[in-house]
Amino acid sequence: MKILRTRAASVSRQGLCTALLVASLTAAVGVSPPHNTAGADDSSPRPSDPQGKPHGVPNLALPDLAPKNPGKGKPGGGTGGDAPDGNTGIPKTALAAYQNAARLAATQLPGCHIPWELIAGIGRVESVHAGGYGLRSDGSTEKPIRGPRLTGGQFAEIRDTDKGRWDGDTEYDRAVGPTQFIPSTWEMSGADGNGDGIKDPNNIFDAALGTAHYLCANNRDLNSSADLDKAVLSYNQSREYVTAVLAWMRTYQSGNVGTVPDDTPTTPHNPSGDTPGRSPNTPSRGTTPGGGSTTTPPSNKPSPGKQTPTPQKPTPKPKPKPDPQKPDPKPEPKPDPTKPGPSPVSRLERIGAAEWEATAGETFTEPAKVRALDKAGKPVAGTRVRFEIIGKTGARFLGNTTKVTAPTGEDGRAAAPRVLAGDKAGQFTLRITVEGKDLAPVDINATVKPAPAHADKIVRVGNQRLEASPNSAFEEEVVIQASNGGKAMPGIGMTATVAPADGEGTVKTGPYFKDENGKPVREVSLDPTGKNGQVTLPKLFADDQSGAYTIRIVSTDGQVLLVHLTVLAPKPTQPSTTPKT
Repeated sequence: MKILRTRAASVSRQGLCTALLVASLTAAVGVSPPHNTAGADDSSPRPSDPQGKPHGVPNLALPDLAPKNPGKGKPGGGTGGDAPDGNTGIPKTALAAYQNAARLAATQLPGCHIPWELIAGIGRVESVHAGGYGLRSDGSTEKPIRGPRLTGGQFAEIRDTDKGRWDGDTEYDRAVGPTQFIPSTWEMSGADGNGDGIKDPNNIFDAALGTAHYLCANNRDLNSSADLDKAVLSYNQSREYVTAVLAWMRTYQSGNVGTVPDDTPTTPHNPSGDTPGRSPNTPSRGTTPGGGSTTTPPSNKPSPGKQTPTPQKPTPKPKPKPDPQKPDPKPEPKPDPTKPGPSPVSRLERIGAAEWEATAGETFTEPAKVRALDKAGKPVAGTRVRFEIIGKTGARFLGNTTKVTAPTGEDGRAAAPRVLAGDKAGQFTLRITVEGKDLAPVDINATVKPAPAHADKIVRVGNQRLEASPNSAFEEEVVIQASNGGKAMPGIGMTATVAPADGEGTVKTGPYFKDENGKPVREVSLDPTGKNGQVTLPKLFADDQSGAYTIRIVSTDGQVLLVHLTVLAPKPTQPSTTPKT
């Protein structure tokens, strides 16, 4: 009875902590507490979108209510406190992938407002940020992260949809990668997060951006607690799953969990639920979703008042006789010292252009690529290649870093993520070297051109009415001001078109400009705005057609301004007062 009371108290405390955490999430996010049914409108999985069906074993362990590492190493900076470990911190590359995905989503899906901490919450629950799988700085992992075969029963039944391309299984699908995408869902939501031209769910940069695309589907605005709830529930139809993801999201938003090196030792979370010596898809006895044991292991200590029995010498087991049907396995062949091993890398060969050019704020069109070769010109696999940006233009690899390392494949090739041109115009060098080798570097010389002038507003200077009599000139000049954030913007190009009163379409009669030959034209390209951000339209004339018109002015940024003008009706002819004779 004493053991039962202790266990009940433990369960009660755990339930109280969970209830407190859920209550805090409810207050912060507006999400309802967990209940037994999913019931979330458009978040229910559709036949073409099975992501929300049971596809693996998520890690539902909740973060501590009291943070253990409030300072050192946290994503937002700070000092003091103990450094986080591999189970509580976010690996450096994973953090870069989450933040990069949120930054790209802000441009691609501006109405979604997805925070990187939500993407990180998904990554934490699905794979513990790929920890223990050999996460590399380019976003790949040394070992694949795969869920169980989806053959039905404990999990959904999903027949193969990708011919084994991502999950290595040509009969049934498996969820794959750091955020555990089902291949058919990846086909719809997959994204290229590192700019290498490939949408790979096994790469954390791509997986993170794909997760953002998936959560933002159906025009969701994640500033809305209802849309946030639906988004997470669409990933896994479990209230416990929603609770865990949002708990980690809020923990990351509080800044209480820090970053750790990619190679920080940690026990990998296995989303398939398999353990050595156990058949796949068989639930473990006495384990919680988070991996903790719920049973007490047998004690080796003797009970009080009982004598310890004398240990008996074990009876040796007879040596099994060889089975002719099962011959002994052949020993692994030892390396032959007379035969040379793989040749070391002798040089790097650039693949692609040696000169790059992009406009400030844009992404360079091709990633940096090289091939590692030995003295005979043959490719060398497994070479660690370092890519480094040298310069002061603010250029960065996707992931907000200036240095990345990538291994060469079987063909000797290595590639870096694409490069974002900085905000400053100028030049920089992308230097490529072999780690630990004093070999001649390969340099790519890049130029960042100034971004074109941009205006977020164009207005007419003055408010005088523009009127003219038929077959005469308009006396008032039309001056247009271009600005950005209230600051005058020079160099802005515009076109001016005479249009009907509603500003739509064009007219063949009515007011007009004159071309260089003095002939009437009703559309002109204006000179770029001057230093004061202003440009004056050419002189405007009226023909014999009276009525209301507009001048439709469009800037190269797509800003539109309508300037209204009127051609007055002709004055009536006064009757003659001379008496008839």
